[in-house]
Amino acid sequence: SFERPTMGRVIRSQRKGAGSVFKAHTKNRKGAAKLRACDYAERHGYIKGVIKDIIHDPGRGAPLARIVFRDPYKYKQRMENFIACEGMYTGQFIYCGKKANLQIGNILPVGQLPEGTVVCSLEEKTGDRGRLAKASGNYATILAQNPDTKRTRVKLPSGIKKVIPSSNRACVGIVAGGGRIDKPMLKAGRAYHKYKAKRNCWPKVRGVAMNPVEHPHGGGNHQHIGKASTVRRDTAPGRKVGLIAARRTGRLRGTKTITSKD
Repeated sequence: SFERPTMGRVIRSQRKGAGSVFKAHTKNRKGAAKLRACDYAERHGYIKGVIKDIIHDPGRGAPLARIVFRDPYKYKQRMENFIACEGMYTGQFIYCGKKANLQIGNILPVGQLPEGTVVCSLEEKTGDRGRLAKASGNYATILAQNPDTKRTRVKLPSGIKKVIPSSNRACVGIVAGGGRIDKPMLKAGRAYHKYKAKRNCWPKVRGVAMNPVEHPHGGGNHQHIGKASTVRRDTAPGRKVGLIAARRTGRLRGTKTITSKD
């Protein structure tokens, strides 16, 4: 019979996995922000929609645009929630598809865009309806097109360069709500309300401030870790704290050189 080792408590990072009080606060959210499902109209021509409203989505820094399209197959209208681009306005027409014009807010396959175009709500895999560059003020840049292999090279908000299929769609422009983090929080109450809309992740007690029973970094006569802050990838769940499977530690010194795999 296997007995659990009776050492310490179940630590915070383990408790987060169970959900419970750590679940996301989704009650007043306005729905998932996605591009249109990729259909015949978008693959071969374009479809027109109109921005009905630009709304705030609780827990999200960027505003959402409510866009109405006519259903291509039935007599009805389809409401979509897009991440709003900077410069969008209510009543604006939005064109989605391969033959759409290069204008702010329009959705096109990245293979149709010239190099240097700034885009957001970029699809990671074809037809996944937008995954990358969706936070406020973020954008990706089209770096290079390869028509032979139908691949496009893009620079993501993190600075990393990625090669994606040219059929992946993206929204032209940068995400609205930029500059949000330029203003300092100033007081704890602002941080409280910010994270209240998101999830239970604030305030966060440091591991070194805890007792040994609650955290591997706890205890000791001074607040110190007392062992290496790096842990291996396959370490036990109750020990997996600090810098997990770190390739390097310490400050980033010198100029940043991006080694590109061309």
